[in-house]
Amino acid sequence: METAASVTPTAAPLLPLVQHDPWLQPYAPDLERRLARFQHRLQEITAECGSLTRFATRHNFLGLHYDARRRGYWFREWAPGAQAVFLTGDFNQWDRAYTPLTRRDDGVWEVFLAEKTFPNLVHGSRYKLHVHAANGQRDRLPAAVRRVVQDEHSKDYSAQVWRPAEAFQWTDQTFRVANYVKEPLIYEAHVGMALEDGRVGGWREFADLILPRIQQEGYNVLQLMAVAEHPYYGSFGYHVANFFAPSARFGPPEDLKYLVNEAHRRGLAVVMDVVHSHSVKNEAEGLGNLDGSGALYFHAGGRGQHPGWDSLLFDYGRPEVQQFLLSNLRYWLEEFHFDGFRFDGVTSMLYHHHGEGVGFGSYDQYFGPEVDDDAVLYLQLATTLVRDIKKSALLIAEDMSGMPGLARPVAEGGLGFGFRLAMGLPDYWIRQLKHQRDEDWSLGGLWHELTNRRAGEKTVAYCESHDQALVGDKTLSHWLLDARIYTSMQRSASPDLETGRGVALHKLIRLVTLGAGGEAYMNFIGNEFGHPEWVDFPREGNQWSHHYARRQWSLADNPDLYYHAWLLFDQAMLGLERRTHFLNAGPARLLHLDDENKVLCFERGGLVFAFNFHPERSIADYRFFAGAAGAYTPVLNSDSAAFGGFDRIDPGTQHFTLPDEHGTPFLSLYLPSRTAQVLQPTK
Repeated sequence: METAASVTPTAAPLLPLVQHDPWLQPYAPDLERRLARFQHRLQEITAECGSLTRFATRHNFLGLHYDARRRGYWFREWAPGAQAVFLTGDFNQWDRAYTPLTRRDDGVWEVFLAEKTFPNLVHGSRYKLHVHAANGQRDRLPAAVRRVVQDEHSKDYSAQVWRPAEAFQWTDQTFRVANYVKEPLIYEAHVGMALEDGRVGGWREFADLILPRIQQEGYNVLQLMAVAEHPYYGSFGYHVANFFAPSARFGPPEDLKYLVNEAHRRGLAVVMDVVHSHSVKNEAEGLGNLDGSGALYFHAGGRGQHPGWDSLLFDYGRPEVQQFLLSNLRYWLEEFHFDGFRFDGVTSMLYHHHGEGVGFGSYDQYFGPEVDDDAVLYLQLATTLVRDIKKSALLIAEDMSGMPGLARPVAEGGLGFGFRLAMGLPDYWIRQLKHQRDEDWSLGGLWHELTNRRAGEKTVAYCESHDQALVGDKTLSHWLLDARIYTSMQRSASPDLETGRGVALHKLIRLVTLGAGGEAYMNFIGNEFGHPEWVDFPREGNQWSHHYARRQWSLADNPDLYYHAWLLFDQAMLGLERRTHFLNAGPARLLHLDDENKVLCFERGGLVFAFNFHPERSIADYRFFAGAAGAYTPVLNSDSAAFGGFDRIDPGTQHFTLPDEHGTPFLSLYLPSRTAQVLQPTK
């Protein structure tokens, strides 16, 4: 296949990406070469298969499929390096030599299993591959297997025939992302740890018990983690073994469909956290060394090993790998009605160094020899395919490098994502809480962190995600309150100073991040009410306990606790965004910054946000530039008693701007310490 250097673009006007960012001008040839390579590959695919969507149908060819006309099952596996391949299972008494496959010229092994010959091959039957190769004889799982189950006693994994008598009946035919999601308010969740009791939760339980909460709180996008099958539960779903199999530990595939269907009924889009950045090393369960060649889906040798994740790295330049991964995206979109993807580990994909220990401070780093051009090409193909299948799909990239064009259309020279995660924001908040007293915070530094993002590329703002909730780190609530998160959360008219500080700052941090940090917002399950404990999955080190792999909803539901106040505030700030759509109104505009008094004011979508971060200084008649003349009405107040505050601000007061000697409109507000208020222009 051609390399990036072998494709020379013809002279053309500057790409829109370069026109938008003059600093990219020296790298215009690199961007044009990337685009030319993508266009060339797309032409190859179209010539071979007719279209990119037809190319992405490998899942309908590989694996086990019932042929109603011939009354039996076809099974196929791509394993060009194998010497012999057999199918074994309970249908043939696990005889490893009884059912051989035949090798085709393209390296695919196949067999037809007629019902009359194999009457025991039915729904629920278990089976495996038995592969003879240079590395010996091994039992393996098929690459495109759609259902994998673990034996209760031996703990071994097997493929399972899944052909229920009645297909799931979808009722979401009229659901369209664009009709419900104007600005993504994303709820990141893990189904298994979503229940309060200490056990693994299921797809259907999540749909019935947790979706109503998410809807009521005001989120409009559910981002599901750990969907694809992974042998180690504690990996959070990031060491995937079986890319086409929904995790059986959460229930059958129909229950996942029920969850998505129910989310759509409630007006929630559902995004899958997809992991195409690497794969688990486990050969018994995963793809590694499937045909004994030492490579196949992955790079051979050191390039195929991720040094930090102890996992295998895909060979994105190999056509069969492109087809496998693209088919995987199509499968989740069409079979389970997902509305898009959050791509995990994009930085690792984009660079040969995987971003480990690298600080990105120069444009040279986005176009130098460390960039994996094959990964760039794959991501361009992936985002194009997803939009071809579902035009309004949500596509989010987890990248900490700041790759220019990541969230711009491919035709402009970009990679085609709709959003990029603001990964620097949670790191910033943890640094501040860990190393500085809040009275020493630089509001100029805060404003820079909130607004320093690439113009024209939409960003998902968040102050904490699952990364900050894992054991070994702390959530915002834990950093703010430490041991008081367990002992001092009973609501009081006069809480101790540390509890009062934590309760107040938790609200301010979340509101300022939502207000100025991006064009979308994300929260991790339970963090909206300051869940008191980290996430630690059952493992040998904790005696296989589920105590820390759950969510304590009863705390949020108790009106006598500050957890409930935090939940109400989260609901109120999301409700304000959904009413006013300020995230879609362009970037926030700084109105006033006063580091001495710790006051920060900005405007977005006509709303005026006023923050006083000072630990003790409440200021009466504080004047600042309003942005526009007129009357303003308070619409959100963090000091409300309902939100765990002290009711120092009169919510019914209407404020009128006053002109200075130059006619500039100013607002005068009472700014109590550690509070935030939002005002809306009065028509």
